Amino acid sequence: MTASQPRIRLTMAQAVVRFLSQQRTARDGREQPLFGGVFGIFGHGNVAGIGEALQGLRTDGTAQAAPYESRIDGTAQAVPCEPALRYYLARNEQAMVHTAAAYAKMHNRLRTLACTSSIGPGATNMITGAAGATINRVPVLLLPGDIFASRRPAPVLQQLESSQSQDVSVNDCFRPVSRYWDRINRPDQIITALPEAMRVLTSPAETGAVTLALPQDVQAEAYDYPAALFEPRVWTIARPRADRDRLQAAARLLRASRRPLVVAGGGVIYSEATDALRRFADATGIAVGETQAGKGALPDPHPLSLGGIGATGTRAANLLARDADLVLVVGSRLSDFTTASKTAFQHEHVRFIAVNVAEGDAAKHAALSLVGDARAVLDELLPLVAGYHVSAEYTGAVAASRSEWRAEVDRVCAPDPQGALESPVPSQAPAPGRMRISQAQVIGVLQDTLAPTDVIVCAAGSLPGDLHKLWRARDPKGYHMEYGYSCMGYEIAGGLGVKMAAPDRNVYVLVGDGSYLMMAQEIVTAVQEGIKITIILLDNEGFASIGGLSESIGSGGFGTRYRHRNPATGDLDGDALVVDLAANAASLGARVWRADTLASFREALTAAHADTRTSVIVVPVDREARVSGYESWWEVPVAEVSTSPEVQRARAAYETARRKGRDFL
Repeated sequence: MTASQPRIRLTMAQAVVRFLSQQRTARDGREQPLFGGVFGIFGHGNVAGIGEALQGLRTDGTAQAAPYESRIDGTAQAVPCEPALRYYLARNEQAMVHTAAAYAKMHNRLRTLACTSSIGPGATNMITGAAGATINRVPVLLLPGDIFASRRPAPVLQQLESSQSQDVSVNDCFRPVSRYWDRINRPDQIITALPEAMRVLTSPAETGAVTLALPQDVQAEAYDYPAALFEPRVWTIARPRADRDRLQAAARLLRASRRPLVVAGGGVIYSEATDALRRFADATGIAVGETQAGKGALPDPHPLSLGGIGATGTRAANLLARDADLVLVVGSRLSDFTTASKTAFQHEHVRFIAVNVAEGDAAKHAALSLVGDARAVLDELLPLVAGYHVSAEYTGAVAASRSEWRAEVDRVCAPDPQGALESPVPSQAPAPGRMRISQAQVIGVLQDTLAPTDVIVCAAGSLPGDLHKLWRARDPKGYHMEYGYSCMGYEIAGGLGVKMAAPDRNVYVLVGDGSYLMMAQEIVTAVQEGIKITIILLDNEGFASIGGLSESIGSGGFGTRYRHRNPATGDLDGDALVVDLAANAASLGARVWRADTLASFREALTAAHADTRTSVIVVPVDREARVSGYESWWEVPVAEVSTSPEVQRARAAYETARRKGRDFL
């Protein structure tokens, strides 16, 4: 310890809270606090540590308790305190991580929320959310309580014992889903751990879930920390440039191409590169297909915006992808849904150029990798292709494809669609006398009703596929889809995070009954905080998406409908299982409407918009009125051996489709 270095005596937990409140990020001269607050559920593993530390901050940023006024020299004068970190009470630990991830995504990864839990089940509940954040490349900070570092009282309540090591707890399960993981066994270890955690959180290339496991005894231990640790710190988010030689090589490939295509991923939006992409598209005439995370990168109605691409993409985008001789991938990790399980790009000599801040993502598909910030790279690439423009034939093909697709969307979403909705597999007819509206029609009403800056939030089931195809994103932040992990239950918790990040926008959560029943309780959190979100709850009496997939592989939708157990068959094929979703939502504090027709749905939307409370509109929909894939495929293996003729036929179709898969070497 250096005698001249000022020190402040704090518990480890108090030091963590104080440090977090002083962290800021900056990009392009704009500065903001890194953390917008702390979500948590207190238990014996964090209430006396992090809980006490959070309570020690006033909302006006002044010191409240003695620990924040005590210096190592014993003086007692008040010390100016950092701005408070507001504490938010969640109802489920997984949900609060989803909320933090959505908050970070909405802030283009420049801000996030911290999440604190107790030990044991409270901690492991956060693992699913951590995996989602890491897969989606968005920052979240997790502070799970941990078992006693001293080991003296072991085994403590909720401790997992290991015969291999006494240094193992359930928090080790966070290791594979975290971009940085540490266990703080001594209070002074945070002096090096916290800055490293912030470095990873604020790194566009490395960001994801960061986990600091905090043993419950160490949280309460005091240490004389250097005062410099708590000084305001700004983490500048740089815009790294790509290698100049590679840029020139990319320009040569672009100039030589005849049918190029841009695939825009989430990195375009996170980098705030949408204007740069528009300038590039306008100058070259190259059309743009969008991933789920990148939808809105070139907002509708731009004439070069083809909408979604891949397994859930539009016919317009997928037809151009099929014949593309060069694909410029900007800010995408090229998941199987984007590449249609590597069947989307069929040109014999197709080449890829990949712009990505993460080196690993930039190297996929044997691409010419341009490792750098999306906006910076596009801005530097544009003058290198000055004078290049696609042919008039290409431009005409893009315009024709867009026009045909828009007509198809209008048909599918029409109140009385001309012709039946396409279905990838034969489906059973609706029960006699039952005329439910379709999911596509609900999307059509929302498209006509919502403002361009309103936000739709979704994650799982059949809705992401329909939205990717049918939704016309008119704002880069108006389409919020968690489709990296596609986690059922993300929707309502994520909608809460979106609204916290953008309180001036109207937020509409689209969720199926399957996802709703997995995690609806954050409605209570929204009501408690006075945060208004509108939830469109589509009830198709089960798991419609996986039911359709089950039918497509010959299994007939087995186990995907909400049915009572049938004593005669022993299966879940008895009478319909009635679940009163409207009553459930009302019991959680939401204002609720039920809409059985398009007219009543429009009326409910108007009423919900006028209401200040979190609102839920329950809409029964026809699970059999599916929107098919368009010029695309997604690989799901079918049983190679089966006595079922349906499975045998599905296997034959699978083998045929699989032959179109490409190896890009």
